[in-house]
Amino acid sequence: MCMPVLFDEISKELGLNLVEIGTAWGMVSFAGIFTAFTSGMIADRFGIKKTISLVCLLMGISGALRGLAFDFISLSVIMFLFGICTVPMSFFCHKAIGEWFTGRELGMANGVLAMGMGGGITLGTLLSATVFSPLLGGWRNVLFVYGILGLVGFILWIMTKPNPYRIEVTQQAETIPFRQSLSHVIRIKSIWFMAVAWICTSLCRGGFSGYLPLYLRGVGWPATSADGALSALGLASVIGVVPLSLLSDRLGRRKVVVYAAMLLIFIGIGGMSFSKGPAVWPLVIMVGLGQEALAALLITMIMETDGVGTKYSGTALGLGTMMSLLGGTIGPPVGNALAEINPSYAFIFWAVAVLAGLVIFRFSKETGWRTRKAITTG
Repeated sequence: MCMPVLFDEISKELGLNLVEIGTAWGMVSFAGIFTAFTSGMIADRFGIKKTISLVCLLMGISGALRGLAFDFISLSVIMFLFGICTVPMSFFCHKAIGEWFTGRELGMANGVLAMGMGGGITLGTLLSATVFSPLLGGWRNVLFVYGILGLVGFILWIMTKPNPYRIEVTQQAETIPFRQSLSHVIRIKSIWFMAVAWICTSLCRGGFSGYLPLYLRGVGWPATSADGALSALGLASVIGVVPLSLLSDRLGRRKVVVYAAMLLIFIGIGGMSFSKGPAVWPLVIMVGLGQEALAALLITMIMETDGVGTKYSGTALGLGTMMSLLGGTIGPPVGNALAEINPSYAFIFWAVAVLAGLVIFRFSKETGWRTRKAITTG
């Protein structure tokens, strides 16, 4: 998430326009479309520790390569390679959570994980352009230094103890052929409703975060304030994800909290279409409060869906992630293209996409413990 705040500096050096920036940003999600499904099945088959360790190493290498880009094509290609390595990390981590936590703990555990992701967003957007770039001598060196973090992650995961349920999960995964996993998961209708809703919300997530600093700078905000607004988005996601995840655990119902998160995002992004002044801050905070909690809860619901469980969680999350990445690929370039016509059009497009996702999500099945308890009792 250092990229959105560095795009102003990058675009000036490489001569990129707004649509090219959106396209390069969308390449991360585009790459994930090709890796999400297969990565999920690989995780099911070979285990989490090995896959996460390898992905951390590849993330570090490909992340550092971004600093070698010299034009639009090279930046897009490297961002594509980075996406191949980066995108699987999120659902690998959530799959690990699914193996270590169950029942009423699962939503909270996924929320804590998402809080860590939100913390990374906050630090990356707050420090990359205004602190690290001047300190390190430009955006290229910032990306080289960030590449080292992937190598640190590789070392840490190599040193971790095995999954406490390692034997059970490994033996189970080895009995599941890829074709069987895929055939089983794609027949679960509720997964598809959640996946399509995830497409709609992802249309705005990537596009909004990539465009926000550029939009605010374009309407006259100082660079520190524009980057600070994106940092506020990440900080709000850190603050909101655990309480909302915990609320869903306490209520025993996931869907009502997902509805609330989607409404927060819809109102926040919709309001941005006519806001340029101080009102931007509460609107951005509303989006942040909803977006990380929404992702954590959708992932939790996919893992809790009848017929998934630990056995097929990697494949199911791979399908959901692949669909969300389709939205993440389309959202930035389309939104930025609309912004070249009128800056407000991008926000309207993303807000309508979230509203469509809310409508589609209504057809998914509740997975909270109260519903499962009622079914068991009945």
